[in-house]
Amino acid sequence: MIVHVLFFGATADITGQRRLAVELPHDSKATDIFEKLIIDHPQLAKHRLHFSVNQQYAAGDETLNDGDELAIFTAVSGG
Repeated sequence: MIVHVLFFGATADITGQRRLAVELPHDSKATDIFEKLIIDHPQLAKHRLHFSVNQQYAAGDETLNDGDELAIFTAVSGG
């Protein structure tokens, strides 16, 4: 199955891209993608990351489906 991964803010800076298609086995979870990304971009592990699946906040343990959209981003603060 193919999952579309979106990067925002610092995660886009680290990966050097804003969008990526990842092929995974069925029943994969968001954390499975994260583990694959850490191998290629170990700097991601230095950040507290948040996930959303199909524009809904996610904990990372949700089972993904073909065509899902997974966003990975850092916390945003403002004043």
